[in-house]
Amino acid sequence: MLNKNDENYIYYVIGQNIKKKRKEKKLTQEQLAEKCNYSLSFIGNLESSKVFQTISVGSLYHIAKVLDINIIELFKEL
Repeated sequence: MLNKNDENYIYYVIGQNIKKKRKEKKLTQEQLAEKCNYSLSFIGNLESSKVFQTISVGSLYHIAKVLDINIIELFKEL
């Protein structure tokens, strides 16, 4: 886990929340990517704790809608 003062911390939090919510919905990364019309590598990078994939608010909103959650859920600290 990253230090909260690291600028990449928020990407880590978002990625881990996407991964958690995806698994709760029993979706694979591939299924989520397909439903969102994003690449598997994009979803994989989002969920990775080693690669920090930047993402737009619009894309976060789209992923949240596909996961049937409020976008706020993606920002909740672990």
